[in-house]
Amino acid sequence: MSSGPLSEVSVNDARGGDAVVLLHGLGRSHRSMGRLAQHLTAQGHQVVNLPYPSRRHAPEQLMNHVASEIRTHVSSDTRLHFVTHSLGGIIVRALLADDPPPNLGRTVMLAPPNKGSELADLLSGRASFRWTLGPTLPHLGTHETSFPRRLPAADFELGIIAGRGFLNPIGAAVVASPNDGVVSVESTRLEGMNDFIVVNRSHTFIMQAPEVIEEVAHFLRHGCFSGSKA
Repeated sequence: MSSGPLSEVSVNDARGGDAVVLLHGLGRSHRSMGRLAQHLTAQGHQVVNLPYPSRRHAPEQLMNHVASEIRTHVSSDTRLHFVTHSLGGIIVRALLADDPPPNLGRTVMLAPPNKGSELADLLSGRASFRWTLGPTLPHLGTHETSFPRRLPAADFELGIIAGRGFLNPIGAAVVASPNDGVVSVESTRLEGMNDFIVVNRSHTFIMQAPEVIEEVAHFLRHGCFSGSKA
C-alpha cells in the first residue's frame, strides 16, 4: 500500500525534541496540517506530517499503513505524540488499542467522530459520495457496529478540541446541535479523555485556527488546555 512518494512525508530535523505525528482527516492531505507542523517545529518538536491514502482503503488497512510509516520515521527511543484531525483520531485510537507503543506521549484530537457522524450516515447511502470518499466512509456512521463505536475508551493522555461552527448548512441540518457541520460536539467526546474544549470553528478548517494551534501546543507541553472546559 502506498500514499505516494516518501518524499511527500514532511519530517523536520529538530533533533532532541519529542516526536509529533500529524494525521489529517478523510479526503484531505498532509498539507491541511501545514500550519500546525510549522508551529510545532518552531517549538522544537520533531514533526512528522504524515500523508496516508484516506480515500483508497478501509480503516484497518489505513491503520496498518500509518503504523508502518511511523516505524519508518520515528525512533522507538523518542517520546511519541499524536495530533489528529477527524478520521486521523479514529486511526490513532485503533493503533493504540491494537499495539500501544512504550514511548507514547500525549494525543490531541481535533473534531474526531468518536461516536460516529450523522453526516457519514447520510452520505454513505449515496453512490457518488462513496466513490468520492472511498470505502472508509460507511464505517464512520453512528450505528453501534461502526468502526469508531467498536474501539475502546482512551487509556492514554488525550485532549479533544471540538468545533461548533459550520460552512455546510446541509451537514449542520442533519448533525445534532451543536456541531461543526460534520461532527456533533457530543460525538467528539470519548470516555477516558483528560481535557476537552469547544471552539467556534468549522470542521474543515479547525486545524488552521490560531487559537486551536496554541491549545494543541499547550496540551503537548502540559497535559491540559489553557482554555476553560466545556
